[in-house]
Amino acid sequence: MSDIEDVFGGGEEEQEQTKVEKEPEPDAESKSSVVTERMEEVIPGETEKMVTETIDEDGDVVEETTEVTRKTVKRTMKITETSATTKTTTLTTPAKLYGKDLSEYDDVDVESLLAQLSPEEITILAKEVDPDDNFLPPDQRCSYECTKDATGPLNRKQLIEHINKQAIETPDQPEFEPYVQGKVRGKKWVPPPRDAREIEAEEQIAIDMGEEYEHALNDATQEEIIDLAAILGFHSMMNQDQYHASLLNKGQPVGLGWDGVTKSTQQKLFPMDPPNATDVEESIKRVKDDDSKLIDLNLNNIKNISDEKLEQLFAALPQNEHLEVLSLTNVGLTDRTALLLAEAIEKSKTLRVLNVETNFISPPVIVKLVQALLKCHTIEEFRATNQRSGVLGNKIEMEITDLVEKNSSLLRLGLHLEFNDARHRVAAHLQRNIDRIRKDLELRLQFRFFNNLHRKSTRIQ
Repeated sequence: MSDIEDVFGGGEEEQEQTKVEKEPEPDAESKSSVVTERMEEVIPGETEKMVTETIDEDGDVVEETTEVTRKTVKRTMKITETSATTKTTTLTTPAKLYGKDLSEYDDVDVESLLAQLSPEEITILAKEVDPDDNFLPPDQRCSYECTKDATGPLNRKQLIEHINKQAIETPDQPEFEPYVQGKVRGKKWVPPPRDAREIEAEEQIAIDMGEEYEHALNDATQEEIIDLAAILGFHSMMNQDQYHASLLNKGQPVGLGWDGVTKSTQQKLFPMDPPNATDVEESIKRVKDDDSKLIDLNLNNIKNISDEKLEQLFAALPQNEHLEVLSLTNVGLTDRTALLLAEAIEKSKTLRVLNVETNFISPPVIVKLVQALLKCHTIEEFRATNQRSGVLGNKIEMEITDLVEKNSSLLRLGLHLEFNDARHRVAAHLQRNIDRIRKDLELRLQFRFFNNLHRKSTRIQ
């Protein structure tokens, strides 16, 4: 900040420096004060002469000459500002209800207060309170009460007809601007202009396939182009009917060009499977008698098999020496009967395939069944998916994995394993079992082949 003033007086130079400090407020915490520096610099100026004429006492004219020296004073002020922090303390009052602190209501006996209310007062209080309790039915959690009398049981068909009737009879909302064919109502969307660099980049892309390929593509029919796109794997350029027709060389469907619309393929209707007509009692009797013709026993989807019949069947399995396949899918097996089946598996001698899918077996009992396979060295396939518990859990899957890795005869396992570690370990072990059995079979065939050659050579000699 500068200021120039004219000062009339002596010709000496003057310099003045003033420092002013601003003290902080009482309630504020100031880091530094405001400092103001003021400097004055006197610059000598020009000297002027002034001549004045005066008349003395004798009446003579006297000339007086006055010299005036004009000097300039230049003042400079420097202001330095610093920040200050103010601490503010806010006093909060405790929450109150009806003029009392909330802490005073801690010792109030709510049950005694509710006992003093009349039924009408309790109803009014219930309308004002919305309890957040999931165990209460919705009609008790909602403050709305319907005072109308019930008109009878719910008829869904009549309700839908009434809703449709109300919708038809309700007039449509009037349009602010009437519809006129060919006229756009409202603001039409206009795409933003594209960048010139993108357009130039697209124009620069050119594929030179040679004159032969250009001539072949220009003269190709639509069906030939579709076949070529199917061979190259351009699935997005055609629909499914065109793609499969090209692969199977059936010819393109009529009316399905590039702009054709594909209709959904009609589903094939297959007849329903007949119910399982196997006689349970007769089958149990044949298992007990060790019938040599009974190799495959299928009791799938038979609902009326009692636990007593299942116990009889499992009790007869250890003595049977001809049964190889046992299917018990969707027969209502529980943990109790499944434990009996595990005991029967340990003593079985000829059983190769066991299927207990879609039952009510818990994961720990499934572990018992897999553990029983270790003592039965004849079972090659075991299936137990879709049980009461859809997820086995990490602990159960690890136990099943450890048991499977100890089993040298199991070739196929029908269980849904969720964790990758268990699934990969089980698959790798089953593959090793299959490879070992294949090698054993090859060695046996080679042994028989050379043994037969040795016998023939001996006979010839």
